[in-house]
Amino acid sequence: MTSDRDLSAAVRLLGPLEGRIMRLVWTGRIAEPFTVRDVNAHLQELAYTTVMTTVSRLAEKELLVTDEASQRRAYLYRLALPPGEFLRRFSEAQVDDLVARFGDVALAAFAGRLSTLSPVQRRRLEQRRKP
Repeated sequence: MTSDRDLSAAVRLLGPLEGRIMRLVWTGRIAEPFTVRDVNAHLQELAYTTVMTTVSRLAEKELLVTDEASQRRAYLYRLALPPGEFLRRFSEAQVDDLVARFGDVALAAFAGRLSTLSPVQRRRLEQRRKP
């Protein structure tokens, strides 16, 4: 089950149109599998090619997957990552980048931050660590 907090946080990490499209997919307003035309029906003010380019970019970012087995002319898309998993992967990539750039200084900053967590924050953090 997707939490509203995860959904909102995930959408904020994307571009404006990417966020609109993924909100439609993550909330189930677009049934899977779907085509670009299905997405465009929800975003009628936009050109089909604009929506097609954005959906393609979401697939490149591995938020959506295409159905290669389809014999149709239009690609079929499916959700690849729920919001919580997207947040986890994005966060891990950001942490990896910080550690690569700042090394032990970044790790010390993380350790220092952990020591200031409240009991409620610690419980939430432990829940996030569980698969």
